[in-house]
Amino acid sequence: MPVYTDQMGRNVRLDHIPRRIVSLVPSQTELLHALGLDEEVVGITKFCVHPDEWYRSKERIGGTKNANISRIKALNPDLIIGNKEENTQRDIEILAQDFPVWMSDIYNLTDALAMIDQVGLLIDKSKVSREIINDISDNFKQLNGLLLGKKVLYFIWKDPYMVAGNNTFIHALIEEELGGVNVARHLDRYPEIDCTPDAFQPDIVLLSSEPYPFKSHHVDAMKAVFPAAEVLLVDGEFFSWYGSRLTMAPDYFRRVFHQY
Repeated sequence: MPVYTDQMGRNVRLDHIPRRIVSLVPSQTELLHALGLDEEVVGITKFCVHPDEWYRSKERIGGTKNANISRIKALNPDLIIGNKEENTQRDIEILAQDFPVWMSDIYNLTDALAMIDQVGLLIDKSKVSREIINDISDNFKQLNGLLLGKKVLYFIWKDPYMVAGNNTFIHALIEEELGGVNVARHLDRYPEIDCTPDAFQPDIVLLSSEPYPFKSHHVDAMKAVFPAAEVLLVDGEFFSWYGSRLTMAPDYFRRVFHQY
């Protein structure tokens, strides 16, 4: 019986190539589609909006933080794929009593590529996963530090205001891949902040489309707080989805930050 070690250091035993998979993470659901699966994926979350045909047709098993355990058990999966940040420890521990559960734990692009590689191995799609990894790696190499030391503040929530601090995938993209400086880098994870200009003095303020759906009227309000900054609405999926969507992220970043 093959034993796989997931990104949390847990051992996962599979006695055959999975044929009934439940995905608890939107970006990893999209990855499974990109790897060529279809009927094998039997359950997804209500936030797994890509691909659209799966969102409309697959069994939904609740949210990422409040999975419907009984519904998952009824699907009788032979593999569940989750993530340390996006799923709750309680749900994972309950599910792991009855099913193989493979967990990702991702803080940067290297972690994301390793996840893609390991998921490809789990489901016997290593050739396709390597092609996706190569595409992502080649595309990111061409970014060449788009933000060139610009100070960036990335908002994920309003009321209260919350931003992306260090130890997050967003932070790593801003600093390691785009060459910017995350002015919330001294704060951990996703802290609440007082929205005052003197505390951060960003050159660029990014208002994400998720999890809070920032809109154009929020741009005007933020410009009043940070008058010296460029305030931009951005598609949060390209900053926080760490699966196959990363193949498209560099082109998106170039469109958004072309002036820098």
